[in-house]
Amino acid sequence: MEVLLGNIYFWIVIAYFAIVVGVSFLTRKVASRSVADYLVAGRNLGILLCSVVVAAEWLGGMSTIGVSEKAFNKLSFEPILYNIATSLGMIIIGFTVAKHYRRNNVHTVSEMLEHLFGIHAKRVSAIAFLIAYITLAYVQLQTATSVMSSIFQIDWLYAVIIAAGVITLYTYIGGMHALAITSVLHLVVMFLGLGTAVVIGVVKIGGFALLQELLAAKGAVGNIYNPFGVSFNEAFSLLLGGVLGGMAAQASIQPIFAARTPEVAKKASILSSAYIAPFGIMSAILGLIAATGKFEIGANIEGFTAKIALTNLLVNPEFIHPILGGLALAGILAAILSTVGPVNFAVVTIATKDIYHGFINPEADEKKVLQIARRLVIIVSLITIPLAYYFKAGVLDSAYVSYAIRAIGAIVIISGIYFRGWIDVFTVKLAFIGGTLAVFLCIVANKLGWFYLDKTYGAVLFTMLSILVGFVRRKFFMKA
Repeated sequence: MEVLLGNIYFWIVIAYFAIVVGVSFLTRKVASRSVADYLVAGRNLGILLCSVVVAAEWLGGMSTIGVSEKAFNKLSFEPILYNIATSLGMIIIGFTVAKHYRRNNVHTVSEMLEHLFGIHAKRVSAIAFLIAYITLAYVQLQTATSVMSSIFQIDWLYAVIIAAGVITLYTYIGGMHALAITSVLHLVVMFLGLGTAVVIGVVKIGGFALLQELLAAKGAVGNIYNPFGVSFNEAFSLLLGGVLGGMAAQASIQPIFAARTPEVAKKASILSSAYIAPFGIMSAILGLIAATGKFEIGANIEGFTAKIALTNLLVNPEFIHPILGGLALAGILAAILSTVGPVNFAVVTIATKDIYHGFINPEADEKKVLQIARRLVIIVSLITIPLAYYFKAGVLDSAYVSYAIRAIGAIVIISGIYFRGWIDVFTVKLAFIGGTLAVFLCIVANKLGWFYLDKTYGAVLFTMLSILVGFVRRKFFMKA
């Protein structure tokens, strides 16, 4: 205990957590007024605040721990394609579907599908999206746990429980209002903290050219700054999944639902891309610096994984002063909290609006729906804790299960809005059921050595095939 109390990283992180939870308490009164206030902040977010909340959702555990982990393992800039893809995805959303989401006053992506195709499309998609977001929620919780276990030197299980507790507390209290206000704080801290660490790291390593030389000696293939240099197939999968996954991402689109007007929703989506792309580059650089072996990160200690390479680098006083390292760690936690809160809240919103209010108890009044939403915040955490504890695959690889399923939604929604004659409710149901099964088939087939097809490609190919089958069915086999 004395060692912990004398740990400067501990106090910096505790202070940050206290501020975040305090802000949530300040928003409690507003968030308690109605379901719309709790789930979509009263639909009153302006361009700047809306764009910051969208960006903060993307700049989470995947953009920090996930990107640095993959950069460390691949000795390459390949994982920055995740951030580049999501930036492109938000620009596309801005010019295509953002105004449609906001104009229809929906709470979820499945409600948008109901507007386009009817109640049966909503029900099938809600279950698929729930699977996608529970997967993403436990992965994001793992990233928070990686940071806490490194800082506090505590058992993984205790770190999972502590991280889940903090996330649950501030989401439960303030709803979307809390997520909106704390996202501004998170964005400032994450760019300031990680940006400082990157500048120090590049200077200490001797510049980008020397970093290339050091990693070439470690076995890096070609130019480490070429994201397509290691595997074009894997790189393009990151790009495709990121672009399409973002277009049906409940957590990042929920702020768009909360935008003041359809025009605000459009502009906020486009503006958010300016924050998203640079952050992944910073995380990748730090992951590559950790991989050089020039700074002690505990790589030879039993139990070391690439998940903790970044955080171990930042708690090394030979690399960075403890106060600045603590600020950088607070930045990582800010990034993770800015995502895991909205992700958990996305699960809550889908379960509340699409499943409970959608077909379990459609007659429930606002008070009852709000009560269920608050209970589900706690239930979601209880579900994700054991998943985060027992399943420990690569962060980006695990999270792209969610992206692959959401890619189905993106293709269906774009088709429904702009190519309505090609798609009907049969096609939507076939795409979601078959596409989701295809994702897991690709994973199992890869594990057992049957064949290799990336899960994102599997989802996209089956969805396109479903649209073709549905079109042929209507054209040639259905009576006019």
